[in-house]
Formats: sequence, C-alpha cells, structure tokens
Amino acid sequence: MNILLTIFYFVIVISVLVVVHEMGHFLAAKAFGIRADIFSVGMGTRLFGYHKNTGFTFGKLPENYDYGDSTDYRVALLPIGGYVKIAGMIDESMDKDFLNTPPQPWEFRSKKGWQKFIVLIAGVTMNFILAVVIFAVVTLISGASFVKTTQIGWVAPNSIAEKIGFEKNDKILEINGRQIQSWNAILESLTFEDLGKEKVIKVQRAGNTVLLNASGKEILRTLADKKSLGIEPPGQKVYFQAVETVKPAGIAGLKKGDTVVAINNESVSGVIQFTTTIKSNKEKPLTLTVKRNNELVNLTVTPNSDGIIGVMLGSVYQGPIEHVKYNVFQSIGLGFTQSVDAINLFFGSFAQIFNGTLTFKESVGGPIMIAQQASDQASMGILSFMNFIALLSVSLAIINILPLPALDGGHLVFIIIEAITRKEVSPKIKIAIQQSGVVLLMLLMIFVVYNDLTR
Repeated sequence: MNILLTIFYFVIVISVLVVVHEMGHFLAAKAFGIRADIFSVGMGTRLFGYHKNTGFTFGKLPENYDYGDSTDYRVALLPIGGYVKIAGMIDESMDKDFLNTPPQPWEFRSKKGWQKFIVLIAGVTMNFILAVVIFAVVTLISGASFVKTTQIGWVAPNSIAEKIGFEKNDKILEINGRQIQSWNAILESLTFEDLGKEKVIKVQRAGNTVLLNASGKEILRTLADKKSLGIEPPGQKVYFQAVETVKPAGIAGLKKGDTVVAINNESVSGVIQFTTTIKSNKEKPLTLTVKRNNELVNLTVTPNSDGIIGVMLGSVYQGPIEHVKYNVFQSIGLGFTQSVDAINLFFGSFAQIFNGTLTFKESVGGPIMIAQQASDQASMGILSFMNFIALLSVSLAIINILPLPALDGGHLVFIIIEAITRKEVSPKIKIAIQQSGVVLLMLLMIFVVYNDLTR
C-alpha cells in the first residue's frame, strides 16, 4: 500500500510540474499564431482525446493525421508528465518531415527571434509562477509561527553545536551581523543563509558577550549526514504518543500520554535530547521521570542493544510563540521571495558540490528520491506537499533553462546564435545536437536512478 501511495504522489508531482511547464510553451505559441498539433497529459500511446475535426475519440489517430490549425488535447498511457508538439520546431520527437516544405506562417521556424525566445522561456516562466503562487497560497492559509526565544536550552554532546562552542543558557544575539529575534532565525542563519560560508556568532553568556566562529562547510556536512545541529530551545515538552508493550518502555511501565520531565535527574528540553540520550546509553539502566495525571513517576528503563526503548515521541513547545497572518499582497510578495531563495539555494548547493563540501551522490536525487520525498511530505499534510511541489517547480525551471542540448536552454542557444549571425543554424546540426542531448539525458537519468538505488 505504501508503494502504491508513493507512486501516486510521484505521478501527481511530475504531472503537475510538466503539464504546467508545457502549458507555458503552448500558450505562448498560440499567442504568436504558432500551431500546436498536440497537447498531451501523459506520455506514450494516446488513450483518448479531443480534436476539433474528429471530436472526442479513443485510441490513436490515423497515420499522417492532418491536425490543421487545431490541437489534439489528449491523455496518454504513461502518467509521468506531458508534452506539447509545436509545428515547425525541431524538438525531442525528432520529427523533421516539415523540413521538406517551405516555412509556413503558422510554424515556429518562420517567427521572429524574439517571438521564438518568448515561446522557449514560457515553460520555465510558468514553473516559476507556479512556485510563487503555491508559496503565496500556503503563506496566506497558514501564516507564520515564530518561536520567540534565542536562548539555548540544551546542547548535544559531541554535536556540531558543541564543537562551535555553544553552551546551555547561551542567548544568541547576532549571526554574521544579523540580529536574531527568534529560534526560526537561528536555524535559518546557521544553515541556509550564506550557504557554506563561515558564521560569526555573538552570544550573551552569564552577562558577558562572547564571539563564536562556525564553519559553514562543517554545518552542511552535518546536515548531509542527516544529523541535527544539536541544539534545542528551552520550554519543550516531550511526551509518548505510543508505547510498545513488549519493548523496554512497556516493560518498564511507561504509558501513552506520559510527559518526560527528566532522564537521570537531567531536565529534558526536546526530542533530539531525548533520543540522543537514549541512543548513547545502550543496555544501560536510565531513570525516567515522567508526569502522569499531574503526578511525577520515576521508572527505570534499559535501552536495548540498538538504543531503542519502543516509544513514539511527540513534542509540544510551551514557550512564547508569535503567530503572524498575511494578506493577499503580502503573501504574494513572500511567495516571490521564497521562490528567489529557492533559486539561490539551488545554485548554492551546486557550488558546494563543486568545492567539495557536498558530494554529488548525497545532493542530487532522481525519480526514486523524488517519489520518497513526495510521499513523506504528503504524510505531513497538504501544505507541506504543496511546498514540496513549489520547490521542485523552481528546480525544474532552473534545469530546463540550462544551455544543454534537448533542454529549453539548448534551444535558446540556437536562437541567440541565429540572432547574432542573422542566419539559421543548419537543421542537420540542430538534429544531431538534439540527438546527442537526448542520449546524454538518458545516460544522466540512468545514473541518478542508480544513485538513488545505491543511496
């Protein structure tokens, strides 16, 4: 069932992104009087569709079907995207029959350079607009919540936070000159802001101001290894959403709904602290103080050899939180800002790959990783799923605009060359480059799938 859900969410994500992208090309082509023979939702064999001349039909259209000046709107067999077939354009279909006839007014090849340019960038433009719209809608619906504390409630032993020099009760004042007003700002400044760069952190400690230095590259490496920074704010309460009766927790007498107060008399400030403490004390007895029905109960539990006691954890922050709501115009502005931030994060991540901070294997994912992430985000709720689609939409826009054969950016290179030389590039050259580009993309796809599987 989980596999089917994963496939389902993957199909939704890819279909939305590709169809929106192709819709951009389609609308721009129509605006300039260019015929679009096919607009397909899905790839491969035509299942059914509508064309002005034949009406609604099932199955394939006849060989050498004359689409005329109308489009066949179809649904194809493979629900993994879609495409638009623009008349008079050498694209991935490698259709070159039109080259045997003179350019027609309704063909892509007969249009002016600036018109071709707009048609080609319309796809990535739509992907960017989609991201802005999704981010804006999510912001409008949910607003934003800020954890209004900059004080550290706990530092994990042997963590990157401890290496930086953070201590319990430190109050973070500034990071790289930016005044810090919330826990959200701490996490953002330490991780994605100034990606990979050195961090200068000003903290208040026991009435004194202390400067700490952190390596942005080491922080990225920590995140790439799926480890936490190792800090948590004060005011968090950890409770048990479920307890397995046959595991150490159940045997020790822990119950669903118990709130963790302390482990070995040390107060617990969050889930990371709890799990870190449990995992670092394999097969060692621990005294858990829990609150149950307004009473404190002390129980001894011994984590197994895997560092597990058999509980599902929940967390509630009981400190100050600021909830902010935004109007439509503010949401659109924030949606645009988030989309631009996503672009910066994309290029920043690749910069860290090239300088050796991150590895290609860890950082680049293919369809399997996308499917897993889509399923994970969907399980967290519709808004998380929408944010995931928005981020992928930005990534798709960037990748498509790269000047590589078979991508929109590759087509743009031809348009720019023709605008400079005032002469059309030979169709044979275009076809040869397109074919090589398709082969390279297929090899890249094989590699990223292999990368997904090995990871």
